[in-house]
Amino acid sequence: MQLSQALLLLLLGAWAIPGSLGDQAVLTATAPQMDDEEKYSVHMPVHLRCDACRAVAYQMWKHLAEADAKLHTSEPRGQRELSESVYTDVLDRTCSQSWQGYGVQEVNHEKHFIGPGLSEGPKSLISMMVTGGPWPTRLTKTCLQYLGEHGEDRLYETHCQGGREALEAVLCGGSRGACWEKPAVTEKEL
Repeated sequence: MQLSQALLLLLLGAWAIPGSLGDQAVLTATAPQMDDEEKYSVHMPVHLRCDACRAVAYQMWKHLAEADAKLHTSEPRGQRELSESVYTDVLDRTCSQSWQGYGVQEVNHEKHFIGPGLSEGPKSLISMMVTGGPWPTRLTKTCLQYLGEHGEDRLYETHCQGGREALEAVLCGGSRGACWEKPAVTEKEL
């Protein structure tokens, strides 16, 4: 009997805490409500660009670090850095990956990307993540944009000098970076 009630709640989109059927609280989860820009634009929405940039920086770092590790195990005392053709290929494959595991989650009416390399952000007792749709294409486009802006040589050099944090600073920081927040305008400046 309890199994059929739990299945009914699951089908209706509501989750119940086991043993809490009846007068006690029922937890519900709904998918994030996407606005027109989030649904239809070919570009990454402005409010998700910082998260997207950090996801791209993480994936670049991860794939370059994996390639470096393979090189160092196969070349005991030889070459210490990847060749240009190898790191160019690694970065190209990074951008063309499927971007599985990334999606948008809404908590407290605020949407964020979640996935590998991203902090979990604000937590909710129960929430849903929207994956697929336009997000993988937008992440690919964002990644390719960064490759074009910065170039594979500079990105690999940055990776060698400072790893993940350095890549994130170059891609996402600075006055033109996706994670740079404009300071609030004070009354004195007006």
